[in-house]
Amino acid sequence: MVVEPNQIAHPTVLITGASRGLGREMAQQYAATGWRVIACGRASAALVEDSIVPEMLDVADPASIIDLARRLAGVPIDVLINNAGIRGDTGGLQTLGPDDFLEVMRINTLGPLLVTRALLPNLVTGTRKTVANISSRAGSITEGTLDDDDGDYAYRCSKAALNMATVKLAHDLRANGIAVLSLHPGWVKTDMGGDGAVVPVADSAAGLRRIIDRATLAESGGFRTFDGQAVSW
Repeated sequence: MVVEPNQIAHPTVLITGASRGLGREMAQQYAATGWRVIACGRASAALVEDSIVPEMLDVADPASIIDLARRLAGVPIDVLINNAGIRGDTGGLQTLGPDDFLEVMRINTLGPLLVTRALLPNLVTGTRKTVANISSRAGSITEGTLDDDDGDYAYRCSKAALNMATVKLAHDLRANGIAVLSLHPGWVKTDMGGDGAVVPVADSAAGLRRIIDRATLAESGGFRTFDGQAVSW
């Protein structure tokens, strides 16, 4: 189902990776508070709320991103949440493989850049004008290894690169009135988070929404945790 411009009566958020985990929870929470949600994923999400519009999107495929932008031409988007991501290999330097590394970078770093570029005309015509990149404290040069020694080279590098992309986008899109944020969702209880995760997905989603909904150009280019704490680069 494609959103038509004359259907927009509420603020609109587009979320990538919305078929499961944190993206799915954020889609449901936004819908419950009156937002119109464009829920994107490689698989059709079983989200039945009337205000949720499912859209097929593979952020690793530039053609899929372009197709999404064509389908949404003329539709104002208030908030874009670049949430889709993968973990990749976690075995450390000895098991690092070129194909796995590049796939993680393609999805976690290049994907958000291409999606933001493709949907820039939609964001310019929105009212909230916010891009939220779901990053990770694991991508912080200063804090990323303080209490975390997992061997996920690709994931860490991809999130560090995404943080730089956030800063660059914040600089470039300021003239359009668009705020761009990097956000750490916490160690969330999802399939990616694994058995040891400690943050309920509903709590992470609610915290992220609070930060996103209050974002202004003054916060653009910032890096914060789901509970509002600043993360060092």
